[in-house]
Amino acid sequence: MDRAQLLLLGLPIFLLCTDIINLFTPSPPKPTHHHHHLPQSHHQPKPQPVLHHQPLDFPTQKPSSPGGIGLGSNVNINFCSSCSYRGNAVTMKNMLETAFPGINVFLANHPPPLPKRLLSKVVPVFQFGIIGIIVAGEQIFPRLGMMPPPWYYSMRANRFGSIASTWLLGNFFQSFLQSSGAFEVYCNGELVFSKLQEHRFPSEIELRELVGRKLSNSRIVDGVGGALWS
Repeated sequence: MDRAQLLLLGLPIFLLCTDIINLFTPSPPKPTHHHHHLPQSHHQPKPQPVLHHQPLDFPTQKPSSPGGIGLGSNVNINFCSSCSYRGNAVTMKNMLETAFPGINVFLANHPPPLPKRLLSKVVPVFQFGIIGIIVAGEQIFPRLGMMPPPWYYSMRANRFGSIASTWLLGNFFQSFLQSSGAFEVYCNGELVFSKLQEHRFPSEIELRELVGRKLSNSRIVDGVGGALWS
């Protein structure tokens, strides 16, 4: 095997190894509070009283203004991150935070069912095994006490194409198994919209009405306790 063949075989194997490492390596947490540095806190003493006055106004505005209905409520949007639904989730999050001031909107990935998750972990093993057979099948089959099958010779005739096809098809199946197609919206722990049930995305107006209706119902149920608290 000359240097050109080693280069053609080594490049897909290197890319496959990097995919396997990235698959089992957890992503680092995103920084959320790095914008508040010590120099900025010393140079911005004046806006501090304005920020302190806003929380004091919410209890008085809650009984009269509809915007205070979201204060203290939580909305969870669980979406399929491998389906590129993050943009829709961020749009809905911004809309709900604008429509209901004080509401807490959390975004999270909705994992696929357990069988699909287990199969997605097995796909890289098959990828690595097939590529290993293509590269070193002449030494593997004799040690197993068997003759190489006919499909091995056909794959060996075009090693680069067989390795590239195995890598691309494996990545496609792995992406399919990791996708859930979910966009589930929960308000205070109760499901208000499910893409898995409706087979569609909610519109901004529809989701705002669903969340607003749920918040209004919870406010009416807690009216007696709220009157005593106020």
